[in-house]
Amino acid sequence: MYTPPAYRQEDPAVLHDLIDEFGFATLVTLGPEGPTANHIPMLIDRGEGPYGRLRGHLSKGNPQFLEMRSEVPALAIFQGPHTYVSPNWYPSKQEHGKVVPTWNYVAVHATGPLTVIEDDEGLMRIIDDLTRKHEQNFENPWNISDAPDDYIQRMLKGIIGFEIQIGKLEGKWKMSQNKPKIEDRRGVIEGLNASGNLADGEVAAIMSKILED
Repeated sequence: MYTPPAYRQEDPAVLHDLIDEFGFATLVTLGPEGPTANHIPMLIDRGEGPYGRLRGHLSKGNPQFLEMRSEVPALAIFQGPHTYVSPNWYPSKQEHGKVVPTWNYVAVHATGPLTVIEDDEGLMRIIDDLTRKHEQNFENPWNISDAPDDYIQRMLKGIIGFEIQIGKLEGKWKMSQNKPKIEDRRGVIEGLNASGNLADGEVAAIMSKILED
């Protein structure tokens, strides 16, 4: 990932927080016919190795399952808040007009060897952990035990689990840090907040925090 110094985020805790919050990644692997990508919910185990470990699963009907190779690193891409930035929001536009549109965004790339998990115990742990994470805020969270055991066992036979031991973790917080004038960055924040769009507000909040720091 192209990451100029101004946009680089290298704090593992911050990167792990983004992965944990959004939890939905593009899994990219390399097979005989080139790269394959699928969109998969994943878990981050922060204490596993220097950069953590990712876990997830996919259907055995997914051809990506047949192309997974431990000797070729896999890439998981997590996308955080992102939005369009209009040149009209820069006060500098009124001064000299030398401004252009751009896109502000947050992204994390996690790369490492992929290991396939096929045993029932390992698969159940992935399913259970994913379920508990995403059900925890509901008043009556669903649990695997709510479904018949024989049904769950049939479902397990149709999936394959995996884990990625992260060997490289990159973060990019592109939030107008390249703008030398604080007024231009504040103008973007005001423009985003005025739009009423949820994603715009999330980007504005990140920009404001960066300015405060």
